[in-house]
Amino acid sequence: MKTTLNFANLLTLFRIASIPLIATLFFSSIDNARPIAAIVFILAALTDWFDGWVAREYDLSSRFGAFLDPVADKLVVSVALILIVQSDPSLTNAVIASIIIGREITISALREWMAELGERHHVSVIGFAKLKTILQMVGLSCMLFSKSLFGIDIYLIGTICLIGSVVLTLWTMFIYLFKAWPIISKGENL
Repeated sequence: MKTTLNFANLLTLFRIASIPLIATLFFSSIDNARPIAAIVFILAALTDWFDGWVAREYDLSSRFGAFLDPVADKLVVSVALILIVQSDPSLTNAVIASIIIGREITISALREWMAELGERHHVSVIGFAKLKTILQMVGLSCMLFSKSLFGIDIYLIGTICLIGSVVLTLWTMFIYLFKAWPIISKGENL
């Protein structure tokens, strides 16, 4: 493991630092505030991929980065969902946000508990979770952008992507719970 403040971790910290900027731009009265907020969100989302690549490629993995990266992801996604629900408080948006945020809290708690039991490998990231993340980032980017582009309803595309991510969100949550069930059901460690 390498030093805590390396380039990969600085990218992750950028992702967290971008949150107030995204929120400020989202509510700003400047021209194209929402598309600009979406662009900052996209840049932050890209650092999720890039910081992992940098850490692997240049052997910059650290315990701090392993902790901070998923926290940054959950913070950026949760804040974007809250902004969208606040600006468009529809039942669909509220249900989407509730499921995504609820799943993240549930799986984070499950992973922490499984780690305490020395069984974290039972709830390691699966491929569907990566697809879920891609759909979330695309969907949230489109919904933050909000405006039509070349006559295409970008917000609707974002909603469709987020609905797809909700299906994968629930699916992956059930997979993680199923994989952890043998440990959970033992009862002796509860």
